[in-house]
Amino acid sequence: MSPAAKKTPAKTAAAPGKKASFSAGEKAAMKAYAQELKAQARADRTREDGEREVQAAIAAMPAADRALAARVHALVKAHAPALVPKTWYGMPAYALDDKVVCFFKDAQKFKDRYATLGFNDKARLDDGAMWPTAFALTAMNAEVEKRIAALLKRALG
Repeated sequence: MSPAAKKTPAKTAAAPGKKASFSAGEKAAMKAYAQELKAQARADRTREDGEREVQAAIAAMPAADRALAARVHALVKAHAPALVPKTWYGMPAYALDDKVVCFFKDAQKFKDRYATLGFNDKARLDDGAMWPTAFALTAMNAEVEKRIAALLKRALG
């Protein structure tokens, strides 16, 4: 084996002499996820609990993202009623058999340029060797709503 092939795995990208660290947003998301796991472990948890948590997460968003998230929430309820609302890393999410299928990430969550509608591998969006799993959302109109409805139906197979 050549000396070049024996390299050790790359470390996280941090300035020399400094430890790599999570951002405040990442730390908050991990804390929210830990709380969500504790709540989900309760045997008496209901669909209504998830609905309340999603509504609270949406209410905490800035106005522009709140409007987008509320519309996505309504579309999920209308076109994918089998999905159960829940929060996931503090974001509104929708699950099937306790696995998150899709989620809404507001732009402010990690100081992004736009909100995102994302799909996890439980979603059946497969299309050949490569397909999108996240979609930028900057505005909601009839065409966007139609595309989201189609994605939701396709995601459930």
